[in-house]
Amino acid sequence: MRLKGEQPMATYIGLDIHSKRTHIVVQDEDGTIMHQGSIPTSRKDYREFFERFSVAPNTTVGMESGLQAFWAARLLLEMGLEPVVINAAEVRAKARRKRQKSDSRDAFEICDGLRRGIYDSIVYVPTRAVERLRMVLKVRAQYVRMRVQVVNAAKAKLRKLGLSSDSLQLKTEDAWKRLIAREDMEAAQFAIQQYAKTWRHVQQVLKEIEQELADASEPLATEIARLETVPGVGRLTAASFVAALGEVHRFSGSGKVASYLGLVPSTYDSGERERHGHITKNGPSWVRAVLCEAAQHARLPTHPLNPYWSRVVVRGGYRKAVIAVAHRMARIMYQMWRQEQEFDETRLNVEHRQHVRKRVVHYQIKAA
Repeated sequence: MRLKGEQPMATYIGLDIHSKRTHIVVQDEDGTIMHQGSIPTSRKDYREFFERFSVAPNTTVGMESGLQAFWAARLLLEMGLEPVVINAAEVRAKARRKRQKSDSRDAFEICDGLRRGIYDSIVYVPTRAVERLRMVLKVRAQYVRMRVQVVNAAKAKLRKLGLSSDSLQLKTEDAWKRLIAREDMEAAQFAIQQYAKTWRHVQQVLKEIEQELADASEPLATEIARLETVPGVGRLTAASFVAALGEVHRFSGSGKVASYLGLVPSTYDSGERERHGHITKNGPSWVRAVLCEAAQHARLPTHPLNPYWSRVVVRGGYRKAVIAVAHRMARIMYQMWRQEQEFDETRLNVEHRQHVRKRVVHYQIKAA
Protein backbone atom coordinates (compact mmCIF):
# COMPACT_ATOMS: atom_id res chain seq x y z
CA MET A 1 0.00 0.00 0.00
CA ARG A 2 1.21 3.55 -0.68
CA LEU A 3 0.24 7.07 0.18
CA LYS A 4 -0.77 9.49 -2.55
CA GLY A 5 2.16 10.60 -4.63
CA GLU A 6 4.30 7.53 -4.00
CA GLN A 7 5.28 5.01 -6.66
CA PRO A 8 3.07 1.90 -6.81
CA MET A 9 4.48 -1.33 -5.42
CA ALA A 10 3.29 -4.93 -5.26
CA THR A 11 1.03 -5.41 -2.25
CA TYR A 12 -1.20 -8.16 -0.91
CA ILE A 13 -4.28 -7.53 1.22
CA GLY A 14 -6.08 -10.00 3.48
CA LEU A 15 -9.60 -9.38 4.79
CA ASP A 16 -11.34 -11.22 7.61
CA ILE A 17 -14.96 -10.14 7.16
CA HIS A 18 -17.54 -10.25 9.92
CA SER A 19 -20.99 -8.72 10.22
CA LYS A 20 -19.82 -5.62 12.10
CA ARG A 21 -16.09 -5.19 11.46
CA THR A 22 -13.53 -6.27 8.89
CA HIS A 23 -9.92 -6.87 9.93
CA ILE A 24 -7.30 -5.93 7.36
CA VAL A 25 -3.64 -6.89 6.93
CA VAL A 26 -1.46 -5.50 4.13
CA GLN A 27 1.96 -6.90 3.17
CA ASP A 28 4.48 -6.03 0.52
CA GLU A 29 6.06 -8.63 -1.74
CA ASP A 30 8.78 -9.31 0.87
CA GLY A 31 6.26 -10.09 3.61
CA THR A 32 6.65 -6.84 5.55
CA ILE A 33 3.40 -5.77 7.23
CA MET A 34 2.54 -2.32 5.91
CA HIS A 35 -0.82 -1.91 7.62
CA GLN A 36 -2.91 -3.76 10.17
CA GLY A 37 -6.26 -2.71 11.60
CA SER A 38 -10.01 -2.92 11.20
CA ILE A 39 -12.85 -0.95 9.64
CA PRO A 40 -16.67 -1.21 9.83
CA THR A 41 -18.13 -3.75 7.42
CA SER A 42 -19.99 -1.53 4.97
CA ARG A 43 -19.68 -0.49 1.34
CA LYS A 44 -19.04 3.12 2.34
CA ASP A 45 -16.17 2.28 4.70
CA TYR A 46 -14.62 -0.13 2.21
CA ARG A 47 -14.54 2.54 -0.49
CA GLU A 48 -13.15 5.15 1.90
CA PHE A 49 -10.37 2.82 3.08
CA PHE A 50 -9.13 1.81 -0.38
CA GLU A 51 -9.42 5.36 -1.74
CA ARG A 52 -7.64 6.87 1.27
CA PHE A 53 -4.60 4.67 0.72
CA SER A 54 -4.83 4.80 -3.09
CA VAL A 55 -4.49 1.05 -3.57
CA ALA A 56 -3.06 0.33 -7.01
CA PRO A 57 -5.42 -1.20 -9.61
CA ASN A 58 -5.38 -5.01 -9.89
CA THR A 59 -4.06 -5.38 -6.35
CA THR A 60 -4.84 -8.88 -5.04
CA VAL A 61 -7.28 -8.87 -2.11
CA GLY A 62 -7.92 -12.19 -0.36
CA MET A 63 -10.84 -13.21 1.83
CA GLU A 64 -12.27 -16.50 3.03
CA SER A 65 -15.63 -17.81 1.87
CA GLY A 66 -18.62 -16.83 3.96
CA LEU A 67 -21.97 -15.08 3.95
CA GLN A 68 -20.53 -11.68 3.05
CA ALA A 69 -17.70 -12.69 0.75
CA PHE A 70 -19.53 -12.32 -2.56
CA TRP A 71 -20.83 -8.76 -2.17
CA ALA A 72 -17.41 -7.66 -0.92
CA ALA A 73 -15.70 -9.34 -3.87
CA ARG A 74 -18.02 -7.68 -6.38
CA LEU A 75 -17.48 -4.30 -4.72
CA LEU A 76 -13.72 -4.73 -5.01
CA LEU A 77 -14.10 -5.70 -8.67
CA GLU A 78 -15.99 -2.45 -9.29
CA MET A 79 -13.07 -0.60 -7.68
CA GLY A 80 -10.59 -2.17 -10.11
CA LEU A 81 -9.06 -4.61 -7.63
CA GLU A 82 -8.59 -8.37 -7.93
CA PRO A 83 -10.55 -10.22 -5.20
CA VAL A 84 -9.72 -13.84 -4.40
CA VAL A 85 -12.23 -15.82 -2.32
CA ILE A 86 -10.57 -18.80 -0.61
CA ASN A 87 -12.32 -21.82 0.86
CA ALA A 88 -12.54 -21.18 4.61
CA ALA A 89 -11.67 -24.80 5.41
CA GLU A 90 -8.37 -24.49 3.53
CA VAL A 91 -7.50 -21.25 5.31
CA ARG A 92 -7.91 -22.93 8.69
CA ALA A 93 -6.14 -26.14 7.58
CA LYS A 94 -3.06 -24.23 6.37
CA ALA A 95 -2.91 -21.77 9.28
CA ARG A 96 0.45 -21.71 11.04
CA ARG A 97 -1.09 -21.64 14.51
CA LYS A 98 -4.27 -23.67 14.38
CA ARG A 99 -5.03 -23.29 18.09
CA GLN A 100 -4.46 -19.54 18.17
CA LYS A 101 -7.39 -18.14 16.24
CA SER A 102 -8.36 -14.49 16.18
CA ASP A 103 -9.79 -12.14 13.59
CA SER A 104 -6.54 -10.24 13.13
CA ARG A 105 -4.54 -13.48 12.85
CA ASP A 106 -6.99 -14.85 10.29
CA ALA A 107 -6.53 -11.71 8.20
CA PHE A 108 -2.76 -12.18 8.44
CA GLU A 109 -2.98 -15.87 7.45
CA ILE A 110 -5.09 -14.97 4.40
CA CYS A 111 -2.74 -12.17 3.36
CA ASP A 112 0.48 -14.11 3.91
CA GLY A 113 -0.85 -17.28 2.29
CA LEU A 114 -1.98 -15.28 -0.71
CA ARG A 115 1.47 -13.72 -1.01
CA ARG A 116 3.13 -17.14 -0.85
CA GLY A 117 0.62 -18.70 -3.26
CA ILE A 118 -0.31 -21.65 -1.03
CA TYR A 119 -4.08 -21.66 -1.60
CA ASP A 120 -5.69 -23.96 -4.17
CA SER A 121 -9.42 -23.94 -3.30
CA ILE A 122 -10.44 -20.67 -4.90
CA VAL A 123 -14.19 -20.06 -4.77
CA TYR A 124 -15.98 -18.84 -7.89
CA VAL A 125 -17.55 -15.39 -7.52
CA PRO A 126 -20.85 -15.45 -9.47
CA THR A 127 -22.08 -12.57 -11.56
CA ARG A 128 -25.07 -10.57 -10.38
CA ALA A 129 -27.37 -12.44 -12.76
CA VAL A 130 -26.19 -15.84 -11.53
CA GLU A 131 -26.31 -14.73 -7.89
CA ARG A 132 -29.90 -13.51 -8.33
CA LEU A 133 -30.92 -16.81 -9.90
CA ARG A 134 -29.24 -18.77 -7.11
CA MET A 135 -31.00 -16.67 -4.48
CA VAL A 136 -34.44 -17.24 -6.02
CA LEU A 137 -33.87 -20.99 -6.35
CA LYS A 138 -32.73 -21.29 -2.73
CA VAL A 139 -35.72 -19.31 -1.46
CA ARG A 140 -38.03 -21.50 -3.55
CA ALA A 141 -36.48 -24.65 -2.08
CA GLN A 142 -37.01 -23.28 1.44
CA TYR A 143 -40.70 -22.60 0.84
CA VAL A 144 -41.25 -25.97 -0.81
CA ARG A 145 -39.79 -27.62 2.30
CA MET A 146 -42.05 -25.43 4.43
CA ARG A 147 -45.09 -26.59 2.47
CA VAL A 148 -44.13 -30.23 2.96
CA GLN A 149 -43.62 -29.64 6.69
CA VAL A 150 -47.09 -28.10 7.04
CA VAL A 151 -48.74 -31.06 5.31
CA ASN A 152 -46.77 -33.56 7.39
CA ALA A 153 -47.64 -31.70 10.60
CA ALA A 154 -51.35 -31.84 9.75
CA LYS A 155 -51.20 -35.57 9.07
CA ALA A 156 -49.22 -36.16 12.28
CA LYS A 157 -51.89 -34.27 14.25
CA LEU A 158 -54.59 -36.54 12.82
CA ARG A 159 -52.67 -39.71 13.65
CA LYS A 160 -52.05 -38.47 17.19
CA LEU A 161 -55.82 -38.16 17.73
CA GLY A 162 -56.48 -41.55 16.20
CA LEU A 163 -58.00 -40.12 13.02
CA SER A 164 -57.37 -41.63 9.64
CA SER A 165 -54.86 -39.89 7.37
CA ASP A 166 -54.38 -42.71 4.87
CA SER A 167 -54.40 -41.63 1.22
CA LEU A 168 -54.88 -38.02 2.34
CA GLN A 169 -53.64 -35.59 -0.33
CA LEU A 170 -53.41 -31.96 0.80
CA LYS A 171 -52.31 -30.39 -2.47
CA THR A 172 -55.29 -28.13 -3.20
CA GLU A 173 -57.50 -25.62 -1.43
CA ASP A 174 -60.50 -27.94 -1.82
CA ALA A 175 -58.64 -30.79 -0.13
CA TRP A 176 -58.02 -28.63 2.95
CA LYS A 177 -61.67 -27.52 3.03
CA ARG A 178 -62.88 -31.11 2.87
CA LEU A 179 -60.53 -32.04 5.70
CA ILE A 180 -61.76 -29.21 7.94
CA ALA A 181 -65.39 -30.11 7.20
CA ARG A 182 -65.02 -33.75 8.25
CA GLU A 183 -67.37 -34.79 11.07
CA ASP A 184 -64.60 -36.39 13.14
CA MET A 185 -62.43 -33.26 13.00
CA GLU A 186 -63.80 -31.45 16.05
CA ALA A 187 -60.79 -32.10 18.35
CA ALA A 188 -58.22 -31.14 15.73
CA GLN A 189 -60.20 -28.50 13.83
CA PHE A 190 -58.38 -25.46 15.27
CA ALA A 191 -54.92 -26.90 14.56
CA ILE A 192 -55.90 -27.95 11.04
CA GLN A 193 -57.30 -24.47 10.33
CA GLN A 194 -53.99 -22.88 11.32
CA TYR A 195 -52.07 -25.33 9.13
CA ALA A 196 -54.42 -24.51 6.26
CA LYS A 197 -53.75 -20.77 6.70
CA THR A 198 -50.01 -21.39 6.63
CA TRP A 199 -50.36 -23.61 3.55
CA ARG A 200 -52.31 -20.87 1.71
CA HIS A 201 -49.66 -18.29 2.59
CA VAL A 202 -46.87 -20.56 1.36
CA GLN A 203 -48.77 -21.23 -1.86
CA GLN A 204 -49.16 -17.50 -2.48
CA VAL A 205 -45.47 -16.88 -1.85
CA LEU A 206 -44.52 -19.72 -4.20
CA LYS A 207 -46.60 -18.12 -6.98
CA GLU A 208 -44.67 -14.88 -6.50
CA ILE A 209 -41.39 -16.80 -6.45
CA GLU A 210 -42.28 -18.50 -9.75
CA GLN A 211 -42.71 -15.09 -11.37
CA GLU A 212 -39.41 -13.90 -9.92
CA LEU A 213 -37.76 -17.11 -11.15
CA ALA A 214 -38.97 -16.40 -14.68
CA ASP A 215 -37.52 -12.88 -14.52
CA ALA A 216 -34.21 -14.05 -12.99
CA SER A 217 -33.85 -16.74 -15.67
CA GLU A 218 -34.20 -14.28 -18.53
CA PRO A 219 -30.46 -13.33 -18.83
CA LEU A 220 -29.61 -17.04 -19.02
CA ALA A 221 -32.63 -18.08 -21.09
CA THR A 222 -30.56 -19.46 -24.00
CA GLU A 223 -28.54 -21.84 -21.83
CA ILE A 224 -31.59 -22.95 -19.85
CA ALA A 225 -33.67 -23.61 -23.00
CA ARG A 226 -30.86 -25.70 -24.49
CA LEU A 227 -30.60 -27.90 -21.38
CA GLU A 228 -34.37 -28.38 -21.30
CA THR A 229 -34.06 -30.50 -24.45
CA VAL A 230 -32.75 -33.35 -22.27
CA PRO A 231 -35.64 -35.78 -21.64
CA GLY A 232 -36.89 -35.40 -18.07
CA VAL A 233 -35.16 -32.06 -17.52
CA GLY A 234 -37.53 -29.14 -16.97
CA ARG A 235 -37.01 -25.45 -16.43
CA LEU A 236 -36.30 -25.82 -12.72
CA THR A 237 -33.61 -28.48 -13.21
CA ALA A 238 -31.98 -26.60 -16.08
CA ALA A 239 -32.01 -23.29 -14.19
CA SER A 240 -30.56 -24.95 -11.09
CA PHE A 241 -27.75 -26.52 -13.12
CA VAL A 242 -26.89 -23.21 -14.81
CA ALA A 243 -27.00 -21.32 -11.49
CA ALA A 244 -24.75 -23.86 -9.77
CA LEU A 245 -22.04 -23.84 -12.44
CA GLY A 246 -22.32 -20.14 -13.24
CA GLU A 247 -19.60 -20.21 -15.90
CA VAL A 248 -19.17 -23.40 -17.91
CA HIS A 249 -15.56 -22.72 -18.96
CA ARG A 250 -14.27 -22.69 -15.39
CA PHE A 251 -14.45 -26.52 -15.47
CA SER A 252 -11.88 -28.42 -17.49
CA GLY A 253 -14.08 -31.46 -18.07
CA SER A 254 -17.36 -33.18 -17.29
CA GLY A 255 -15.71 -35.26 -14.56
CA LYS A 256 -14.87 -32.06 -12.69
CA VAL A 257 -18.53 -31.03 -12.87
CA ALA A 258 -19.72 -34.35 -11.43
CA SER A 259 -17.16 -34.02 -8.62
CA TYR A 260 -18.21 -30.41 -7.95
CA LEU A 261 -21.83 -31.50 -7.62
CA GLY A 262 -20.90 -34.32 -5.22
CA LEU A 263 -22.07 -37.11 -7.57
CA VAL A 264 -18.83 -39.14 -7.46
CA PRO A 265 -18.04 -41.94 -4.96
CA SER A 266 -15.81 -41.26 -1.99
CA THR A 267 -12.44 -43.02 -2.20
CA TYR A 268 -9.99 -44.42 0.31
CA ASP A 269 -6.78 -45.55 -1.39
CA SER A 270 -3.82 -46.19 0.91
CA GLY A 271 -1.19 -48.88 0.54
CA GLU A 272 -2.85 -52.02 -0.75
CA ARG A 273 -6.31 -50.94 0.35
CA GLU A 274 -8.71 -49.29 -2.03
CA ARG A 275 -12.32 -48.68 -1.06
CA HIS A 276 -15.12 -46.74 -2.69
CA GLY A 277 -18.07 -45.61 -0.62
CA HIS A 278 -21.12 -43.40 -0.92
CA ILE A 279 -21.07 -40.27 -3.05
CA THR A 280 -19.19 -37.34 -1.54
CA LYS A 281 -22.24 -35.01 -1.49
CA ASN A 282 -19.97 -32.00 -1.95
CA GLY A 283 -21.29 -28.87 -3.57
CA PRO A 284 -24.85 -27.54 -3.67
CA SER A 285 -27.35 -30.10 -2.39
CA TRP A 286 -30.30 -28.35 -4.06
CA VAL A 287 -28.84 -29.12 -7.51
CA ARG A 288 -28.25 -32.79 -6.66
CA ALA A 289 -31.87 -33.02 -5.52
CA VAL A 290 -33.35 -31.79 -8.82
CA LEU A 291 -30.90 -33.87 -10.88
CA CYS A 292 -31.95 -37.00 -8.96
CA GLU A 293 -35.61 -36.16 -9.59
CA ALA A 294 -34.92 -35.77 -13.31
CA ALA A 295 -32.90 -38.99 -13.34
CA GLN A 296 -35.90 -41.04 -12.20
CA HIS A 297 -37.55 -40.45 -15.58
CA ALA A 298 -34.96 -42.88 -16.97
CA ARG A 299 -36.90 -45.78 -15.43
CA LEU A 300 -39.40 -45.38 -18.28
CA PRO A 301 -38.62 -47.62 -21.27
CA THR A 302 -39.11 -44.68 -23.67
CA HIS A 303 -36.28 -42.66 -22.05
CA PRO A 304 -32.94 -42.64 -23.96
CA LEU A 305 -31.01 -43.31 -20.73
CA ASN A 306 -33.16 -46.32 -19.80
CA PRO A 307 -30.48 -48.85 -20.92
CA TYR A 308 -28.02 -47.33 -18.42
CA TRP A 309 -30.72 -47.28 -15.74
CA SER A 310 -31.63 -50.93 -16.35
CA ARG A 311 -28.04 -52.07 -16.18
CA VAL A 312 -27.41 -50.38 -12.81
CA VAL A 313 -30.77 -51.08 -11.18
CA VAL A 314 -30.33 -54.86 -11.61
CA ARG A 315 -26.85 -54.78 -10.10
CA GLY A 316 -27.17 -52.10 -7.40
CA GLY A 317 -30.84 -51.29 -6.86
CA TYR A 318 -33.08 -48.28 -7.41
CA ARG A 319 -31.12 -45.68 -5.42
CA LYS A 320 -27.81 -46.46 -7.09
CA ALA A 321 -29.50 -46.27 -10.48
CA VAL A 322 -30.82 -42.78 -9.63
CA ILE A 323 -27.34 -41.57 -8.66
CA ALA A 324 -25.69 -43.17 -11.70
CA VAL A 325 -28.13 -41.58 -14.14
CA ALA A 326 -27.95 -38.20 -12.36
CA HIS A 327 -24.16 -38.39 -12.70
CA ARG A 328 -24.45 -39.11 -16.42
CA MET A 329 -27.05 -36.38 -16.89
CA ALA A 330 -24.76 -33.81 -15.27
CA ARG A 331 -21.93 -34.74 -17.64
CA ILE A 332 -24.22 -34.66 -20.67
CA MET A 333 -25.66 -31.26 -19.72
CA TYR A 334 -22.16 -29.86 -19.20
CA GLN A 335 -21.06 -30.95 -22.68
CA MET A 336 -24.24 -29.56 -24.24
CA TRP A 337 -23.65 -26.20 -22.58
CA ARG A 338 -19.96 -26.13 -23.44
CA GLN A 339 -20.48 -27.11 -27.08
CA GLU A 340 -23.69 -25.04 -27.43
CA GLN A 341 -25.65 -28.01 -28.72
CA GLU A 342 -29.06 -29.44 -27.96
CA PHE A 343 -29.61 -32.98 -26.73
CA ASP A 344 -28.72 -35.61 -29.30
CA GLU A 345 -29.56 -39.20 -28.35
CA THR A 346 -27.38 -40.58 -31.17
CA ARG A 347 -24.30 -39.64 -29.11
CA LEU A 348 -25.33 -41.84 -26.15
CA ASN A 349 -24.11 -45.18 -27.54
CA VAL A 350 -27.70 -46.42 -27.61
CA GLU A 351 -30.03 -47.27 -30.48
CA HIS A 352 -33.73 -46.62 -30.75
CA ARG A 353 -35.36 -49.96 -31.46
CA GLN A 354 -38.38 -51.71 -30.03
CA HIS A 355 -37.46 -55.00 -28.35
CA VAL A 356 -40.10 -57.68 -27.78
CA ARG A 357 -39.18 -59.99 -24.92
CA LYS A 358 -40.78 -63.39 -24.34
CA ARG A 359 -41.06 -64.80 -20.84
CA VAL A 360 -41.31 -68.54 -20.25
CA VAL A 361 -43.32 -69.45 -17.10
CA HIS A 362 -42.77 -72.97 -15.74
CA TYR A 363 -45.26 -72.90 -12.85
CA GLN A 364 -48.62 -71.28 -12.17
CA ILE A 365 -51.45 -71.51 -9.62
CA LYS A 366 -53.92 -74.33 -10.23
CA ALA A 367 -57.34 -73.32 -11.40
CA ALA A 368 -60.08 -73.69 -8.76
